[in-house]
Amino acid sequence: MSTALFTALLLLCVSVHSTPEFNPQHHSGAASPYFNAPSQFGIPIDIPAQCSVDQAAYINIRAVPAASQNQGPLAFLPSWVPPVDDQPHEPLFLPSTGAREAFDLGVKLRKLYGFTKGGENMTQRVVDTATYFAHGYLSQGNYVSAPGENRGTVVTMPDSVNFTFADSLTPSNGCPAYGGGDTSAKANTFRASYQGKIAARLNQFLDGLVLDDSDVGIMQDLCGFQAEISGDTRFCDVFHPSEWEDYEYADDLNYYYGSGPGNPFSATVGFPWVKAVTDLFVLGPNAAPVNSTFVPPSDHELYRVYPLSVTAPDARRHFRSSYLVSFRGYVALEKLSCDRDGPPSVVLGPGRSADAEKFVPVRINNAPVPLSGCTSGPGSSCPLQSFAEYVERQRAAVAGDFVERCGLRGVSNATGVLDIFTEVPSRNAQSSVLAVPLPYAS
Repeated sequence: MSTALFTALLLLCVSVHSTPEFNPQHHSGAASPYFNAPSQFGIPIDIPAQCSVDQAAYINIRAVPAASQNQGPLAFLPSWVPPVDDQPHEPLFLPSTGAREAFDLGVKLRKLYGFTKGGENMTQRVVDTATYFAHGYLSQGNYVSAPGENRGTVVTMPDSVNFTFADSLTPSNGCPAYGGGDTSAKANTFRASYQGKIAARLNQFLDGLVLDDSDVGIMQDLCGFQAEISGDTRFCDVFHPSEWEDYEYADDLNYYYGSGPGNPFSATVGFPWVKAVTDLFVLGPNAAPVNSTFVPPSDHELYRVYPLSVTAPDARRHFRSSYLVSFRGYVALEKLSCDRDGPPSVVLGPGRSADAEKFVPVRINNAPVPLSGCTSGPGSSCPLQSFAEYVERQRAAVAGDFVERCGLRGVSNATGVLDIFTEVPSRNAQSSVLAVPLPYAS
């Protein structure tokens, strides 16, 4: 083989690998099947070599969105059957893919963090998801010969209602003022700029059926949902990449202004969970906070493209719904224990030295996300003490008092404290416990 031909083949390989195939399911917003979000900040995904995780908290942020002769990309429509065959009930069920993903996440965290002995608290579709996660995490146990070992506890509670308030994983339901901050209808302004054009393009392939703007959104929803339920991806092939990017940005606007930073009450209802987890980290196993002074800059210094424009997407934005609210999507706070002077000795293992320091990284769908102004730790993590001060001062100031801001002053038993991690079961949160896996019959 000549040098010139070899060089040409090498350049071809580089070109192929540098332009991955466009995947509509990675641009489907809340209808995206789970995928690991890419690192948008250049931070390595792996835990730093000199560190180990001694505490972690994950919160799922999944949200549920809301006969003819055809040709071209719509030729399959006459024979298409909706994937939901039990309409009154199936949306309430956990699909098999969801069960596998929950199990796989449990297995992944077991391998990543090591073993947490069974019997301690590990924080009906939701119950099933938690149960499959616990099975995956505890999957190395011998349940037949030792049914009392390697068992976890799933803590369950109802959605927040007028007697749980902030003591819930759905505190927005217990905050009457929350709906007033929801301006997600702004997404409709952007949808109007592209859905009609897509409908006009697709109507060229239809005879006896005319699509309107609203049909386009539903058809794009079906790409991710149908792929998740039955593996059918034909609706994914109907739309062009630029049309998927518009659809994704409409979802970005929906979540940014509905339940994200664009809703002034999002910080209020999200703060109790962050505060509760931070308190656990500070008081956690062998906690030794690093002394530091920390005054974080305004968020706009890192996220300078916000608020999101309702007329056109900015490619530099980091708030992307496909990376946030995909199926099984999660936000994770980890507490790292890291050796000060590089990799540890083989005897102790990472993060076990006497002078080990504590840090907090944030992950969203596995991708590390830096905390603005606090990235001095390994992997751009934040020193634990600085993180605790940030939560206690900066975030508390932005969130405000839950009872006051939600309009609950004077309401009996109204609370802004989340105690479900320390009070099990929690009387206020109406929580209960379920041991998994269930004991085998003798």
